[in-house]
Amino acid sequence: MRVLFFFLLLIAAFPAKAEEVIAGLSQNRVSLTVNFEGSDILIYGAVRREMALPDDSELDVIVAVEGPPQPAVIWRKARRLGIWVNTDAQEVRAAPSFYAVATTRPLRDILLPEADLTHRISTRLAIFEARSTADRTDPAAFTEALIRIREREGLYQSRDGAVALERDTLFSTRILLPKNIVEGTYSARILLVRDGDVIDEFETFIDVRKAVLERWLTNLAYDRPFLYGLLALALAVFFGWGASALFRFVRS
Repeated sequence: MRVLFFFLLLIAAFPAKAEEVIAGLSQNRVSLTVNFEGSDILIYGAVRREMALPDDSELDVIVAVEGPPQPAVIWRKARRLGIWVNTDAQEVRAAPSFYAVATTRPLRDILLPEADLTHRISTRLAIFEARSTADRTDPAAFTEALIRIREREGLYQSRDGAVALERDTLFSTRILLPKNIVEGTYSARILLVRDGDVIDEFETFIDVRKAVLERWLTNLAYDRPFLYGLLALALAVFFGWGASALFRFVRS
């Protein structure tokens, strides 16, 4: 009895959050098939309150979806004898393979730099760039180049105003996973923001995996390339012979 009483006192010592985010996904598993053309993920939720809605500040919602981090190498090109060639390279220690940020308003208007640095929300801060070396003092330029390249590929997305927030309670947005994503575990963070600070955060995950046949072929290609080559050759011969036989049958 004393243990239960002490436990209740311990809970009471920690005040309840004034505002708490509750969220869900339209799907938490994506299968990468041969004809995969992308997947549209609906992220939705609500804000639970223990107190009255504040009148002196505005509530904002940030949704950040991040793919598995990977190292990357960025090359700088220069013109040499009339030809563009790779002249310099920078390795990035870890960069999200996919990163999308959707907000109720422009990110720079709702989030303080200190909060961004703490939670690493903006695309630039989500990337762990390499440190400068003795012969290269501008690693940030390579990071910006990586962001531009992946934005063109649809792998990095900044979507200001894409989160719909109704009555400061219900919110929703859609994140498009393009067809060129990699498999792995993707995290989806939903953050509540007031006065530039994050007041609550919710995290869930999306499992992106190759389908059974695609995974078997991938493993075969990497683990047993000789057998994979024989299988590809056999399939080519079979379909070539089948097409020839069908053509002869049609002509006869």
